[in-house]
This record gives sequence, structure tokens and C-alpha cells, in this order.
Amino acid sequence: MTIKIYRGRDCVHHDVSSEHPENPDRLYAIDDQLLSSGLDMICQHGDAIQVKRENLALAHDPYYVDSIFQRSPRTGVIWLEQDTGMTPITLSAALYAAGAGCDAVDWVMAGEDRQAFCAVRPPGHHAEYDNAMGFCLFNNIAVAARYAIKHYELSRVAIIDFDVHHGNGTENIIAGDKQILMCSSFQHPFYPHSGHPVSASNILSAPLKAGATGAEFRESVAYWFDALRNFMPQLILISAGFDAHAEDAMGQLRLREDDYHWVSKQIRTVADEVCHGRIVSMLEGGYNQSALGRSVVAHIKGLHGDEQSH
Repeated sequence: MTIKIYRGRDCVHHDVSSEHPENPDRLYAIDDQLLSSGLDMICQHGDAIQVKRENLALAHDPYYVDSIFQRSPRTGVIWLEQDTGMTPITLSAALYAAGAGCDAVDWVMAGEDRQAFCAVRPPGHHAEYDNAMGFCLFNNIAVAARYAIKHYELSRVAIIDFDVHHGNGTENIIAGDKQILMCSSFQHPFYPHSGHPVSASNILSAPLKAGATGAEFRESVAYWFDALRNFMPQLILISAGFDAHAEDAMGQLRLREDDYHWVSKQIRTVADEVCHGRIVSMLEGGYNQSALGRSVVAHIKGLHGDEQSH
């Protein structure tokens, strides 16, 4: 199997509160399911290194990056906004999370038929150019996209985001960037109350009403795949949020593991056709631990092209 799973050393230590939904147990739940499914034994594994500050500046205002470093607390918890806290270890975790994306890009670009999944946190897709938001400090997927464009001289990168929440930060950073195509599905209207209508022509949006089923999700995003073939990305990145699962109380969509497997396999099919199978996926949301772990397994199997077992 050519899928490599990246982890960051401090990603399990970022913990602002036992009551906070974005907590270390998310990663433990994923690891448990990877072990019980047997995937842990057949995937490759990599330890991320922390992202360089100059790579963060590819997607963020350097003054904002400096402010995050400066505000990192020595003790206790500080809140950058109502949902996004920092402990003394949070900055390190966020640097590993963003670094995992860059490391995964390096790995998939070093060969053909390579896919990577970054089991990291804090997530990133709500972080805007100069603003922390929605549990996110740095926009991991936007950093990875800009890193790939700069370091591998790519002219076309695609980002696919199927979190229950709109990736407002990613859209904020890459809107109007003709080198990046973003395909996004999300519950609407819903937090963060953005995404529809889209802000630029390089954004493809599939807003879903509360209660939408997997069948409705599949129908809504089906047009993405021809659009991706027409765009012909040289690399596909995924903001993989699993909080649209029917068992996740964070949203009101009704997706199941089979839907994550289906969309992942569709992405893999396109990647095989246009970019030598090169895919980097990064964890975003997913807060019901059992559903999250099972969905990640289905996602990785889909990225590998496996048939989903029932």
C-alpha cells in the first residue's frame, strides 16, 4: 500500500479543556480504528517536522503569524476567539499539523501513485489569512497548497473540502488564485455562515440543507469530478472533515462511512487520470469519536481504491 499516515509529536497534547469537542481523543479514536481494521499494519507511517515560518507566510499575513507566536502562553489557556484556545503546547501542535501537510506534499511528489493522510490537529480550514477561528490557528491545507506550488513549481492544485462546516479560511486565502481550484461541500445555512454564494470563480460550492442524506451529498458533488478533470490539477489536497456523519452532533447532515468511501474513491479515480495518483488528505472536523474513526478508515480505503466492505 502506498498510503502514508503522518502524525505530529505534540498534536495529541493540545488540550484546552476536557469539555472542548476538538480534543486529543479524536486522534486516539482514529488510531484505534486503524489498528482494528488492519490498516495500521499495511500503511506507511511518518513523523512530521514543524513547519517553517516562511512556509506559513505563503498563506498567512506574517504579522498574524508573529502574533500567534507572541501570544502563546507560558501557563494556562488563552482564547484567540470564543472557540479557539491556546495552551503552552498548542503552538507546537499547530506547527506540527501544518508541517505534516508540507512533509506529505514532499512525499507524494517524490514518486507516482502516492497518497498521504495527515492525522493531525488542531485543524486548519477556518483559519483565515490574518485571523484564527473555529478551533484553527493556521490553515494547514492552504499552506500545503502554496508550498506545493512554490517548491514544485506547480501551476494547478485542487483542494476538496467535505467538512460539515464551510472552509471559510481556505476560501478567504485562495479566492481568485487561478492556480488553485477549491471544491467545497458543507451544511448551509450553518456556521461559519459563509460559502454561498461563492466569492470567486475558482471556488465550486455544494451547499447542503440540514438533514441532507448521503444520496443528496453524492448528487450535489457529482459535478466536481468533471470540473477536476478539466482543471487537470497536478496535485489534489483534501480537507477531510467527518462531522457531516449522521452520528456527529456537531452538524445535521446524514452521511455514513460509505459516503466518505465513495467520495474518496472518486477523488482517487480522478487523481489517477490527471496527477499520477498524488493525493494529500488532512484531518479537519469529526467529533463523534466512533464515527470519526470508522469514517477515516473508509476514507483511506477509498483513497487506496479498495472496495468498501460491509
